[in-house]
Amino acid sequence: MNKTILFVLLSFFSLTTVYAQSSKISLNKGWSFSKLGANEWHAATVPGTVHTDLLNNQLIPDPYSRANEKQLQWIGETDWTYKKTFTIDKITFSKKHVDLVFDGLDTYAKVFLNGQLILTADNMFRQWKVDIKNLLQNNNELIIQFESAKKKVDSLAAAKLPLVVPDNPRTYARKAQYHFGWDWGPIYITSGIWKNVHVDAYNEVPKEAKYIAPRKVELVQEPDKDGKTFYFNIDGKPVYMKGANYIPSDMFTPRLTKADYRKVLTAAKEANMNMLRVWGGGIYEDDAFYDLCDELGIMIWQDFMFAGAMIPPDDPNFISNVREEIKYQVKRLRHHPSIVVWCGNNEIDEAWHNWGWQTQFNLHGADSAKVWNAYTQLFRDSITKWVNEVDGSRPYVSTSPLNGWGRAKSFTEGDSHYWGVWWGLEDVEIFEKKTGRFVSEYGMQAMPNYNTVEAFTLPEDRFQNTDVINAHQKAGNGFGKILSYLHRYFLDSSAVKKLSLKDYTYLTQCLQYYTFKNSIAIHRSKAPFNMGTLLWQLNDCWPVTSWSITDYSRAPKAAWYAVKEAYRDDVKPIRDAVRPINLVLQEPTFIVKHEGDNKFSITSNVNANYVYLSAGNEFLNLSDNYFDLQAGKKKIITVNNKSFNSKNLNAIQIKSLYDVVKSK
Repeated sequence: MNKTILFVLLSFFSLTTVYAQSSKISLNKGWSFSKLGANEWHAATVPGTVHTDLLNNQLIPDPYSRANEKQLQWIGETDWTYKKTFTIDKITFSKKHVDLVFDGLDTYAKVFLNGQLILTADNMFRQWKVDIKNLLQNNNELIIQFESAKKKVDSLAAAKLPLVVPDNPRTYARKAQYHFGWDWGPIYITSGIWKNVHVDAYNEVPKEAKYIAPRKVELVQEPDKDGKTFYFNIDGKPVYMKGANYIPSDMFTPRLTKADYRKVLTAAKEANMNMLRVWGGGIYEDDAFYDLCDELGIMIWQDFMFAGAMIPPDDPNFISNVREEIKYQVKRLRHHPSIVVWCGNNEIDEAWHNWGWQTQFNLHGADSAKVWNAYTQLFRDSITKWVNEVDGSRPYVSTSPLNGWGRAKSFTEGDSHYWGVWWGLEDVEIFEKKTGRFVSEYGMQAMPNYNTVEAFTLPEDRFQNTDVINAHQKAGNGFGKILSYLHRYFLDSSAVKKLSLKDYTYLTQCLQYYTFKNSIAIHRSKAPFNMGTLLWQLNDCWPVTSWSITDYSRAPKAAWYAVKEAYRDDVKPIRDAVRPINLVLQEPTFIVKHEGDNKFSITSNVNANYVYLSAGNEFLNLSDNYFDLQAGKKKIITVNNKSFNSKNLNAIQIKSLYDVVKSK
């Protein structure tokens, strides 16, 4: 027989055999939802959340608009029901096993098939499978009841009294912790079918393929004259890490598309980043996120999903739940070469030793030992073992950071979250004395872009310290801290308070630009003592005043341009010689000229600082912005996101530091 024909036939029979052995049927379509017991049904989207289902049915206002957060808290305090009907064909039913598979249920769910309880789920981060063959009928009804996570964790915490597990009942839930609120995010406690659901029919359980590590990764922590090193060897070569912390890109993550992920991650890549830290208060990200990181060459520091709270002690069910979560997620993600380190949690070790929890929550003696021992057993012993069982090719660190920013060891070993700048109100230049071996958090806040402000406000909201503007600032005394830094670096605080919201927005972004430019310059100047700088943070989950260098619209803030320049490989960044408040500013006159396809030039008759180019409500993706111009020196700007010619020049609006500081 002809070899080609034989090959085709063999391939056909091979594929037919595989198909005959296993088939998948998506159950994402045809869902409806209601308040539990209300019997008022509306169309639901799967994957999705109850908040977005309510929004899509015009039953609530936009959760991100104005101060709507407060009036929408009832959603997270309500129990909800989802239902659908489905049929199974004869070929599928003929298989030996027919499993119902949920890739993600958020979070406390009871699943009924044809009136029988088949699953009780309690972990957002696990995949759930149930063999349903013996329950299938010609027409099948699937019902899922979601209990309010807020009510559930409050009841679990109340049952433990008088013992209080720091610092929030949210720690009882294996659910994205930021849903319960953070210092950059609202409180939207979601529920729903947040990932795909399908029927999987098969005859034999497929054998698990042998795992082969995609690359060689070492985290080198060896004693040296200064303490202990902390750097990554990637395929045998030491790499200086330049990057940022990544949080979920929405409060309602199921509505994120691959295009959304590409926008966020391209912003990181174009800012010359080579590492992102997936922060532990969010989610294990979608496959699209890691696929894009692989594609773009962005390495991932992967936290497990624990942040800023101890764990319930003496709770074997909690531990077994976490074990299944860890094993599932590591197996799901381990083939991605982008992931280079697993980390147990965000800031829990530091919090226990530095945040005063023992006094605040009356944890002393046996109670204190019980809570601490539960922590060490999980993060220093158990997770290490579980990770090694299913990966073993990557380093694991138990927490980030090991030492708090007020501790001397935080500068000589381990990674460092240095918040003396911002929380401690220290000057930016303190990094000359206080740069650690690997600075994995630091930052400065700024307002979101003014177009974004306009999108969530009405005209009467657009003044400093209105209720709506304050509702989109979640950090304690956040605007007070910004004012302190603006007073020292840009403009007397009495004058800052008189600024329009638009000028105030501009000035806060200049402050953030200055902070990241100079912080990174100092960090990189300390290499090889320092081998990494990961700023807080890359992105936002809603429109908010935050430490992010891009806002919720995915457009860059001023600081993104500073970071892009400071992270270049070909040029080492240099610290500014003087603070902006000490600059001699003169009124500039600008000349803008068309320079060919999608290019224009700008010149100034005097030195001009923090030159900001915009086009009203239209976003221009520019090659540079918020830059300094030397008198008479032409700067060429490229427009990357649209066709731009001489007719568009009149749309360009220019603002410089002089306009905001000296003209007031």
